[in-house]
Amino acid sequence: MPRTARTASVGIAVALALGLTACGSSGGDDVAADKKQTLTVWAMGAEGEKLADVAKVYEKANPNITVKVTPVGWDVAHQKLVSAAAAGTMPDVAQMGGSYMGEFSELGVLEPVDTKTFREKDFFPSGWQQGEVDGQAYGVPWYVDTRVLYYRTDLAKQAGITKAPTDWKEMQDLATAYQKKAGTKWGLSIQPSGLDTVQNFYSFLYSAGGEIVNDKGEAVIDSPEAVKALKEYGSYFSKGLSNKSVPPGYDVVKDFGNGRVPMFFGGPWHVTLLNEGQPQLKGKWAVANVPTDKSSVSMAGGSSLVISKDSEHKAAATQFIKYLTDAKGQADWYKRTKDLPANTTAWTSGDLANDADLQVFKKQMDTAKASPSLPNWTEVTDKVDQAIAKVTQGKASAEDALKTAQSQIEGLVK
Repeated sequence: MPRTARTASVGIAVALALGLTACGSSGGDDVAADKKQTLTVWAMGAEGEKLADVAKVYEKANPNITVKVTPVGWDVAHQKLVSAAAAGTMPDVAQMGGSYMGEFSELGVLEPVDTKTFREKDFFPSGWQQGEVDGQAYGVPWYVDTRVLYYRTDLAKQAGITKAPTDWKEMQDLATAYQKKAGTKWGLSIQPSGLDTVQNFYSFLYSAGGEIVNDKGEAVIDSPEAVKALKEYGSYFSKGLSNKSVPPGYDVVKDFGNGRVPMFFGGPWHVTLLNEGQPQLKGKWAVANVPTDKSSVSMAGGSSLVISKDSEHKAAATQFIKYLTDAKGQADWYKRTKDLPANTTAWTSGDLANDADLQVFKKQMDTAKASPSLPNWTEVTDKVDQAIAKVTQGKASAEDALKTAQSQIEGLVK
């Protein structure tokens, strides 16, 4: 998934309203993989643009296959998929984020993964889990992402600190030292409110041992672990270490470059943004794993590749996805996009094995946690967003804010 992609829980209702009653039936006899045919593929955002180049290479090696790639913007991807599902016009292969999986599996439009061809053990656990719904895999992990801590090493040295923070106390001590000794405006950039605030909160919640919904499908956001995490998160705002008001479209990379913000949680794409957009920072920043409470656990993101239940080209689609997700294909995809490989074997050689910063991401992915594949996950996390905002703005205690969220979420997961 992209950094801001969301799914709308109304998708199922919309699809049903459009008459989606027969999805899940076979599209007819499957065309053999070696027969001449055209595969339709939808890929989102930047991946949609890059995949067309890979498809050309694939076609040269497989002249019987024409791969028709349609790039789709993430802002319209959900609605296009819902409409296609309702009309029975899903592409043979589609890119799908974990937050879509529960919804579209419930609609009955996804083909279960062939687990003889795609083995769970070849992928990061959280990457595989993003494609699962109720224990059934519907998506093959294509790429993954997670969040790690970015920090200014030069400003840390000015503040008298020469190593990355490893736990919550060290992270807050560094944030304080940045302000008091290095003269930064803020100590740590974390989101105070608004859409997807929960993505910044996950590093605190999961590291404390908390969850929003547990493996049994029960709401547990008011647990002692979650309360502890939100208290810690809120303390950055009550102590003036983090900005209570962040404008829409805020560019943390710019403030990281000018020194107003010396520390933030970011994804792998921030490496490229910093190298290309803030070249003056070369050698003055580093990444570190999420500081621990009970452990170091970050959120898992990324995308999977799914096959339409009604596709008549399942065999060819399976072979194309195999090409994209084996170790060689994953290493090639990283070179083209800088998307982190979901296949762990791709990390054992080349740049991925030798780059110390990338290995920080790999270590974080080893423990990263995937969100539950619930059709209404967006509604669930919206309640957590609201609770976080109450605390960061000083309008409620962590206990009271999460008690309210717990009650709201219980009504959504019954």
